[in-house]
Amino acid sequence: MKATFNVLGVAGSTRNGSYSTQALTIALAHAKKQGAEIRMLELSKTVLSLYDPNAPESKAVELAAEAVAWADAFILASPDYHGSMSGALKNFLDHFYQEFGGKVFGYVVASHEKGLTVMDQMRTAVRQCYGWSMPYGVSISGPQDFTGGEIVNAKLSKRLQMMSRDLVVYGRLIIDQFARDLGSSEEDTFAAHYRP
Repeated sequence: MKATFNVLGVAGSTRNGSYSTQALTIALAHAKKQGAEIRMLELSKTVLSLYDPNAPESKAVELAAEAVAWADAFILASPDYHGSMSGALKNFLDHFYQEFGGKVFGYVVASHEKGLTVMDQMRTAVRQCYGWSMPYGVSISGPQDFTGGEIVNAKLSKRLQMMSRDLVVYGRLIIDQFARDLGSSEEDTFAAHYRP
């Protein structure tokens, strides 16, 4: 089994004081308590150009690419923008779709409508990139769940902790098996498509 397990949180909000980013910070702290190495990529600070496969790589894309290559698993966080993820997060997924195969994803959405369509769309995009999705996500409702940057909703706090724990525990199993399959000569595996 891999010695370290790396979790990258991707904050898809560009709003100062974003609730989805606050929840992501807490989720990453829980992942660290489970033994994961953690990093956060804030798309409000690392601003990626609109995806264009013909454009030269910018410094921001290079920085994000290094973080993506480092990660074994991701927690994607987004506000609910009209029933969908933020444009910044969708653009991130467009940039790095080839790097997501065999990696595990968890989801956090800030929404007044439970964020179910947002999570469905994130899962759909990740599935098309051949990533593995957690079977549930975490939905937060901003001011009802947070006061002064602290979670006041005990049920939400427990759910964030559970998601982070499950992402690390199940993610380690999946990434380890994926690595073994990559290193084998067996052809009837998903990982065989990723061999050089």
